[in-house]
Parts: sequence; structure tokens; C-alpha cells
Amino acid sequence: MSVLVNKDSKIIVQGFTGSEGTFHAGQMIEYGTNVVGGVTPGKGGQVHLDRPVFNTVTEAVEKADANTSMIFVPPAFAADAIMEAADAGIKVIICITEGIPTRDMITVKEYLSDKDCTLVGPNCPGVITPDEAKCGIMPGFVFKKGRIGVVSKSGTLTYEAADQVVKAGMGISTAIGIGGDPIIGTTTKEAVELFMNDPETDGIIMIGEIGGQLEADAAKWIKANGTKPVVGFIAGQTAPAGRTMGHAGAIVGGAEDTAEAKMAIMRECGITVAESPAEIGKLMAEKMGVTA
Repeated sequence: MSVLVNKDSKIIVQGFTGSEGTFHAGQMIEYGTNVVGGVTPGKGGQVHLDRPVFNTVTEAVEKADANTSMIFVPPAFAADAIMEAADAGIKVIICITEGIPTRDMITVKEYLSDKDCTLVGPNCPGVITPDEAKCGIMPGFVFKKGRIGVVSKSGTLTYEAADQVVKAGMGISTAIGIGGDPIIGTTTKEAVELFMNDPETDGIIMIGEIGGQLEADAAKWIKANGTKPVVGFIAGQTAPAGRTMGHAGAIVGGAEDTAEAKMAIMRECGITVAESPAEIGKLMAEKMGVTA
């Protein structure tokens, strides 16, 4: 049992026939992901990448039994796409789109509060369970199957951590890129909780950034509830205070938002903290008793 996605997930792509949707859906299919179709309003009935195109998500659920959706819809329409997927009964919604207005995401967050679904993202690389399902824009060849879970705000550091884990003689159960926006679906704590409860995950890598409280909240939960070793890293140690850095959510707003403060909280909560991203795999191997 992996978390969020696996070989049995029935995946659709919203924004299927657009350039981004086409490219990444093609990569997902090539990886072996169970893509059962896509949604582009007005193009229903067509065939794209040897998969059916539907006009609505509801139609995709009814005709293809879809339960997971990837969203490659432009920022102006992406919030509506998320809500449409939730409305249609999709259980796992993964939104890759970057640049969705914060006001739109406030509406989405409120709308999803009474829906039985999990949103990952937006502005994220997606979720991958190696050798089963690649639901996102990550380079699939980096990820090999194993028992280490990865949760990360950063896309590139997700790939870097996975590469180090594999080179250290281990592998990945599932990697979740939660996204770097101020308002996201699945939080660091919620992703960590999924891994703590997953019998096929033995250790967890938690990668955060400056800005916000997500890592501190996760660390405090781990201190109270953790049963597996966690290695953490915070990006942005040299970032100037008060300036947005790259990701929309990476702005230091208070004393606990700095990289140093987050790293201190994580250490206090029993997390092994990497000073440099280059140490992540090595530290995880040490915690797991693996010698490369």
C-alpha cells in the first residue's frame, strides 16, 4: 500500500490536449501510469494519446471510473478545475499549475472543507510511487522503489533527495511534492502523517523552505506521534529576511519563519536535520542502518 497513488489509481488529466497536459501525460503514460483519459471542455469524444477525451470530469468518472486527477489548466481557470474534480467525486486531486491567485485558492480551500478528497498542490511537481504511478512532472528514472517516504515543498530538492536515497542503497515508497504556494491542499504535517501510517514506509524525509508554519507544525506533530525516523532539511538559509524568494509562500513573516528557527524547532522535536541538501541521503542511510 503506497500513499495517494498506486498502480490501481485511475488517472485523468485536466487540460489534457494543451501543450503542458499533452507533454506530461505522454511522459506519465510512457512510465506505465494508468491514465484512463483526459478532460478538455468542447473536445469530448475525441481521442488523444490513444486515450478518450471527455468534456467534463463527471463524464470521465462515469465512463472511465476515474478516481485521481492531474491538473494542467492555466492559472485563471485552475481553481474551477480543482472544484470541478472535487464535485465529480475525484478522491485525489493533484494540481501542478503555478500562479493561481491566492484569492482563488482561499475559495478552493473553503469549497473543499466538506468534500471527501485530497488536494496536493498547487504549484507542485506532483506525486510518484515508483514503478506504479508517476502523477506529475518529476523525472521518473530518478525514483526507484523502496521504503523511504519523501515530502517536500521544493520540486528539484524532491528529485535530489530521491537520487541520494537510491544511491545510498535504499529506495522511495512515495514522494509527495506539496507545492510552494501560501495556500495549498495537503500540508507537510498531513503528508508526514500519511507516511507514519503507511506500513510500507520505514523512514521519512521532510524538505521545507523559509516562510510559513508548515514545517514547525509537522515537527511538533512528529514529536508527539512519530514512530519512524525523520530527516529534515530547510531551504533558504542564506535568504534575506522579508523578501519573497522564488516560491510565493517563501517569505519570512515572523521569527519562526527563518531557516535557522525552523531547523532549531525540528531538532528539538527529534528530527535529524541536514545542514546541506548534499547530506540528506547519507543521514537517512545512517538512521536506517544502511551502509552503501
